[in-house]
Amino acid sequence: MIWLDVTKTADARHKSGLTRVTTKVRAALGEAANEHRWLPRQGWNVPASPDDWYLTAEVFAPHERPGFGEFVRQRPVKLAAIFHDAIPLELPHITWPKSVGRHPLYLSMLAEFDRVLAVSNYSRERLLGFWKWQGRAVRAQVDVIPSGADFLVPVAGGLSRGGARGPHALHLGIAPGYSKRPLVLCVGILEPRKNQTFLLKVAETLWAEGLDFDLTFVGRINPHFGRPIARALRQSRARYLGAVSDEKLVQLYREATVCALPTLAEGNGLPLLEALWCGTPCIASELPPLQENGGEGCLLAPTGGETAWAIALRGVIARPDFAAQFRSQAATRRATLPRWADTARALQSFLSA
Repeated sequence: MIWLDVTKTADARHKSGLTRVTTKVRAALGEAANEHRWLPRQGWNVPASPDDWYLTAEVFAPHERPGFGEFVRQRPVKLAAIFHDAIPLELPHITWPKSVGRHPLYLSMLAEFDRVLAVSNYSRERLLGFWKWQGRAVRAQVDVIPSGADFLVPVAGGLSRGGARGPHALHLGIAPGYSKRPLVLCVGILEPRKNQTFLLKVAETLWAEGLDFDLTFVGRINPHFGRPIARALRQSRARYLGAVSDEKLVQLYREATVCALPTLAEGNGLPLLEALWCGTPCIASELPPLQENGGEGCLLAPTGGETAWAIALRGVIARPDFAAQFRSQAATRRATLPRWADTARALQSFLSA
């Protein structure tokens, strides 16, 4: 049996990338997993077998979960974690201070787990490098697991509030992506790392040239860093929609001419995968984890390179023939992209090995 950690996910008002992964994994695992919440003064109170697995895709710290450190040391079950990234240590100046303070101990504790499943080869190498720098003795075996690209969602009920009784997928097909004007879509939490103001600056250059297109931003606001970004978007020609449902997000992907991801750092880059699943081509930062998922339907541009980004976007916006060809390339990717069912199968295979 897999005991899936939903401590933060169950109570989260907004679905971050981490809670999004937990939700999708929960739905895909179905009856193969039970939910577990680390509650104050309760800790691990589960009648589990030593052969069971405790699986977490969340970021944790012992001071946030009283007794969790002792649980890891005693290991009444086998321990596995999905590891996303080391961004709080790589970009501390633009990361929520609480995350920066938590991350070193979190990475250290992962070394005591039995299995760690990284969301990209890049994240795996960063984690191994951190442990080597620390000089830590490492128990964990570290592998890479695919992230689903499809929009698998749990049925009504939700995590730890009636349980997910089975998954269903959003089968909406692939739209041609044409609207009255070309649409550039940017998906991600509003924070400096996602680099929305950079994309807005490039767009303003193209608008000044006379190019006619729409620019839409989707994502919740980082309460520590995001308000100035939201203010800049709302004062511009762009449209900011805030956080949206999966159903709405699929609609936006299908309507978009291109999805733009100018991010400064990623562990995996779910929006790129999800855009391709909907048949939407992407222009994205030239980052190692995005390179892993690149290929047909993706154009990678230098991170922060205004000229290169302007050229790339201009080509899609001003040349309908190129935009159609680019979209056709993206549409071919759907058959080869991993689904959340593939993620669940890979998880079960790793944990049974």
